[in-house]
Amino acid sequence: MVNNAMRRQRNMLILLILTLVLLVQPISSVHAGSWVFGSASAAGGSRNYKLWVPSSYSNTTATPLVMVLHGCSQTPDTIAAGTQFNDLADTEGFLVVYPAQSWFANFNRCWNWFEPIHQRRGSGEPAILAAVVDDIRSSYNIDSRRVYVVGLSAGGAMAVIMGATYPDMFSAVGVAAGLEYQAGTSTLSGVLAMSQGGPDPNRQGLAAYQAMGSANRPVRVSVFHGTSDFVVYPINGEQVVTQWAQTNDYVDDGSDNDSVDDTADTTTQGQVPGGRNYIKYTYNDASGTVLLEKWTVNGMGHAWSGGSTAGSYTDPAGPDATREFWRFFSGR
Repeated sequence: MVNNAMRRQRNMLILLILTLVLLVQPISSVHAGSWVFGSASAAGGSRNYKLWVPSSYSNTTATPLVMVLHGCSQTPDTIAAGTQFNDLADTEGFLVVYPAQSWFANFNRCWNWFEPIHQRRGSGEPAILAAVVDDIRSSYNIDSRRVYVVGLSAGGAMAVIMGATYPDMFSAVGVAAGLEYQAGTSTLSGVLAMSQGGPDPNRQGLAAYQAMGSANRPVRVSVFHGTSDFVVYPINGEQVVTQWAQTNDYVDDGSDNDSVDDTADTTTQGQVPGGRNYIKYTYNDASGTVLLEKWTVNGMGHAWSGGSTAGSYTDPAGPDATREFWRFFSGR
């Protein structure tokens, strides 16, 4: 009888635990979205992609889209896990697309940002990535005024290229440990740029403006870079800001007259509780609206700031780049 009583107590305890799990589980999954797999083609070839669709999505509402470009050796899954963009998308109600670089195109799965064919509109990988956006637009109600591109490392360099070649598609760009437009135009010059910086960023600012062609318009850019990044050295983050300041300077009136410059209008120091300290710089346009941001994270290496260790190339001790990019994209 004692054994029977103990078994009844054990069974009741198990039933109670299962009941609590069932009660809690629906709450945690209410906002969970779902994966959709796709592929898009252009003159430069085709690429697969993974699209995260939040459960709140409705085809009656124009919805923002964020394109996230992974770094070398990464995949859509690793960059999604590291940045946690899906969780934020579930909360904020936007779609996230993760194009996948093919190892046939690059053995290390790097976006080929350093080759001229991939630095022009209508050519190579920029054309393919633009086709990814168009493919999603064909099935989902996307707000064309709120399409953004962000990337890490080689993905950050390609995000810069997308902003220069398709400014009519992407209204803002996020660059994590990336490089300026045409920082390299060959494998060798690309590797050298990673450690030494690229050409004069003012000259590259003009080159990016010229790449925009008749589609030119102001592009808002946010940059994250670690001071201890010894893969893509910190000078590259500085050059991205200078290049885009110059590009936007040309965009607003066609002249190099410093209507937009790379002198910070505000400088804010901060500290992540228990983590890294950082400096945030903002740069305004002629009307006083923030056009550019730069986050310098002290002691951070080649990583996504504030990312999760579930992915790769992340530094959880840094400020949350995912949330800060979204805040910047949203104009908050």
